[in-house]
Amino acid sequence: MSAEMTGSLFGRRDHAGIRAVMTGQVGVEKKPFMERVAEIARRSGKEVVVCHVGDMMYKEAPDIVPGRILDLPRSRLDSLRRSVFKDILRIAEKAPNVLVNTHATFRWRHGLFPAFDHDQMVELNADLYFTLVDNVDAVHERLTREHELAHTLKDILVWREEEILATEVLARIIRGHGCYYVIARGIERDTAESVYRLMFEGHRRKVYPSFPMTHVMDMPEVLAEIDAFRETIAEHFITFDPGDLDEKRLLMEAGEATKRGEKSYRLEVHGRMLELPVAEVTAVAGDIDGQIYARDFKLIDQSDLIVSYVPELPSGKPGLSSGVERELQHAYETTKEVYVVWKPKAEPSPFVTRTATEVFDSVEGALRHFQKKGYIKEFQLRFDNTGRPRERGRHG
Repeated sequence: MSAEMTGSLFGRRDHAGIRAVMTGQVGVEKKPFMERVAEIARRSGKEVVVCHVGDMMYKEAPDIVPGRILDLPRSRLDSLRRSVFKDILRIAEKAPNVLVNTHATFRWRHGLFPAFDHDQMVELNADLYFTLVDNVDAVHERLTREHELAHTLKDILVWREEEILATEVLARIIRGHGCYYVIARGIERDTAESVYRLMFEGHRRKVYPSFPMTHVMDMPEVLAEIDAFRETIAEHFITFDPGDLDEKRLLMEAGEATKRGEKSYRLEVHGRMLELPVAEVTAVAGDIDGQIYARDFKLIDQSDLIVSYVPELPSGKPGLSSGVERELQHAYETTKEVYVVWKPKAEPSPFVTRTATEVFDSVEGALRHFQKKGYIKEFQLRFDNTGRPRERGRHG
């Protein structure tokens, strides 16, 4: 969304800068992520003022012990938040661009309750709304290291869904369709660049890169191809990459531990070893699978087009998973542009060709097509003539 597109259901603002709101559950570390967005903007000659609601509340009420703010009576908590948000509204009137860090909901001793006031959000009239998400094990590690907060893996999954739902409802009520995005922190890439592009480079197309994941994990050459494809697409587009979250590995590790007869297993997260009970992980298997399914479709819905890479496996068979087929079908049924890079020698099935806008035999062919359509200007190919990556991928 460009700076000119600042109208909403509640009228237009005189101030032409971008206003954005980012929510996310406790333990997702929004603050450093948002500061990186501001730094990317500064390097591009744009100023973004980041307002951290929580920090501002503690600063305004220095008598509150750090980490205990939610223990306040609801009346004082709500009054303090409203006072801080009035300050943010004054800042937003003068700042060239503003990015507000807040929660959408809290679940505490008071039960589940909102972390914002609707009338003040209406007055802010933000252009964009984001919910930052991260792997459940990453959030769990931060909570055990930085917060004295009793929780389970199920709690983390529930809190994430609550943040997503509440923020999306808020965004749709205030701004309408097309202003809300789920953003994954990213495992090996900095997705703060995507937030910057959404704020300031609305001309870029938004792409969901689709590719096989689980059944190629033990194929390093195929993984290198896929990673080179992902990196190439991310250079030119705003990408919502399903590989930026990887929670399926929790279930796979739990399954292996079960085979070994173990009641727990160790997993390295952020350089620390975590002990995860097998029973607790398997108890949320349905929740993890359900959220993967729903989240990937949401990422497709917030994209303009889907680009799917189908590699040839060492056996010569197409690396086409049921997940990729379902993503292609969903994109087609939601009237997205659907592009497929088909690498196998075998011809693609009608289930692929009938849902695809175009099918290409190389990434170069796809990029040249996007160049002709005006989606990109110029590109540097990461593949050689054999289809192998010229640069080492993340797994290479």
